[in-house]
Amino acid sequence: ETFIFEGKTKEEAIEKACKELNLPKEELEIEVLEHGSSGIFGIVGGKKSKIKVRIKKKEEEETAEDVVSIAKNALENIFDLLQLKDMNITAEDSEKGTLIKIEGGKDAGLLIGKGGKTLDALEFLIKRIVNKKLKRNVQIELDVQGYRERRKEYLRKLAISLAEKAKKIGKPVTTEPLNARDRKVIHVTLKDDNSLETKSQGEGSLRKIVIIPKTKGKDVR
Repeated sequence: ETFIFEGKTKEEAIEKACKELNLPKEELEIEVLEHGSSGIFGIVGGKKSKIKVRIKKKEEEETAEDVVSIAKNALENIFDLLQLKDMNITAEDSEKGTLIKIEGGKDAGLLIGKGGKTLDALEFLIKRIVNKKLKRNVQIELDVQGYRERRKEYLRKLAISLAEKAKKIGKPVTTEPLNARDRKVIHVTLKDDNSLETKSQGEGSLRKIVIIPKTKGKDVR
């Protein structure tokens, strides 16, 4: 949004802008449209100075816009290479940083893959591209047609089901290998159940979670 201010001099116009917008000069982008003149003998035909003013964006706002722009451009190039059509890309702020949403297109499911593995790989690639261009670490979460929330709901139900099984048979129950994002959902879902303990097992990016029932203050191993 831009604003126009006038004054007998450029300095007066700037002073008016600062007063009207309640901002210091340093936070304004100022462009002189017309230089003032005092006219004949400083009396007749005087011309006012006119300036165009825009409020400077904060660094984090510029970064957010850059993140979205770079991510969108990278995704569109990938879609072109894969010949994926009618893909709609939107962005919004999230707890983790910037959430990039992909909707539409009959082939959108191809971007998810089994267990979200393709989506995770695509998210990793987009992060690398954005971070390299901005030369800083930016948090990005990629989602396709609401898959992330559906996956969370599935994992919550799985955690509750396995927890009930572990308590019923009195023995530890183990999940399939999961990535860090999925493991967190399991841990968080069961963290308030004092009759259970959850532990990650294995090495590397994919690890299992062991759900351990407790009896009489002791772990059942």
